[in-house]
Amino acid sequence: MYDLVVIGAGSGGVRAARVAAQLGAKVAIIEERFYGGTCVNVGCVPKKLFVYASHYGEDFHDAQGFGWDAGSPTFNWRRLVENKDNEIKRLNGIYENLLKNAGVEIIDGRGTIKSPGHVEVNGEVLQTKHILVATGSKSFTPEFPGCEHSVDSDAMFYLERLPNKAIVVGGGYIAVEFAGILAGLGVETHLVYRGPRLLKKFDGDIRDFLHDEIVKKGIHLHLEDDVVAIDKADDDTAPYLVKLKSGVTLQVGLTLHATGRTPNTAGLGLEQSGVKLGARDEVLVDDDYQTNVPGIFAVGDVIDRYQLTPVALSEGMYVANYLFGENPVALDYERIPTAVFSQPSVATIGPTEEEARANHSNIKVFRSSFRALKNTLSGNQERTMMKLIVDGDTDVVLGAHMVGPEAAEIIQGLAVAIRAGATKAIFDTTIGIHPSSAEEFVTMRQPV
Repeated sequence: MYDLVVIGAGSGGVRAARVAAQLGAKVAIIEERFYGGTCVNVGCVPKKLFVYASHYGEDFHDAQGFGWDAGSPTFNWRRLVENKDNEIKRLNGIYENLLKNAGVEIIDGRGTIKSPGHVEVNGEVLQTKHILVATGSKSFTPEFPGCEHSVDSDAMFYLERLPNKAIVVGGGYIAVEFAGILAGLGVETHLVYRGPRLLKKFDGDIRDFLHDEIVKKGIHLHLEDDVVAIDKADDDTAPYLVKLKSGVTLQVGLTLHATGRTPNTAGLGLEQSGVKLGARDEVLVDDDYQTNVPGIFAVGDVIDRYQLTPVALSEGMYVANYLFGENPVALDYERIPTAVFSQPSVATIGPTEEEARANHSNIKVFRSSFRALKNTLSGNQERTMMKLIVDGDTDVVLGAHMVGPEAAEIIQGLAVAIRAGATKAIFDTTIGIHPSSAEEFVTMRQPV
């Protein structure tokens, strides 16, 4: 008899299993694919490594303004993929050792819930007091003629070769990031999105500013458009003819559909066990991450609240402490910092201006855009934008938004201040670090 059986060894599942075992519970974790889940294997980590790689072409160019002659650099896609694979294998081992060192029993296979308190894996039924579903999400590609010729974001990490020309479909995190990666690696990149502006849930100024900046990077934007069909072409370097709703046809070597991720709930025995699912097949849970069936819990992408690794980690930590510890700390969903590793990058904490105006009667907005000092010699035309949202009645800083280099690193620090309730007066009396881009957040004085 186990105290907890976790299905899925991604970020949320591993954290819950490890903490529960450290609290004295007898825990088993079941994984059918790879340790670390989407983030470590086909998400955050390899994506960020690819982002780093894609920046170097621009860096070599910018270096000339500082007196460096880099010659004619060349890029080796296979070397990047092989080095990425080696790093992921190392991280897989770290995750496995974290579990083993905590005393968690690791079971390779596919776990399915037979009934509350019973999980089947490899033909054996495990008895447990509690079950945690942490199976994450999977890429979604719509059906249309020729959709089998498109790839999803998982496949991007294992491409045999880079195309000369590519289409990325979507307007969210993954689409914008991969468009930047491909363009940075020298691929002629077309970003197709059915909406009028990218990054639907982000602040309006952020969306408009990023639009202008990524166009400078050479990405071809096709807004309010969509892929309606893909046909084969007789050309090894560009074997696909992609027809857009607008009537445009592009001949490319790759089409990537980054059109969202859906909860990975199929075939887990959830519905047969009486667990209620939502409209997107997400597992419905209460504030303690418990489903409608006592003893069955769920965290992470599978509950489809925020598909972010640190959120899954916090949710997993909460469940472990709720079941086996004391005083679990609830997650603040209202002020979750997040970043898009586009080029330039985006980071944000707190409400958008639109959300703030809808919920507060008196809002002050502080905004600044500028060309970073580095770009004065590099010749790079990239600009940075920063924005603060302040409650005019209390002077409390509600949110901060940024487009520009190292946005995630800067906003992470501001997230602490904003969660602590810092006022604009505190920002104003904080000494800036000069010269830096970050100092702009403490030197904006006049609301727009």
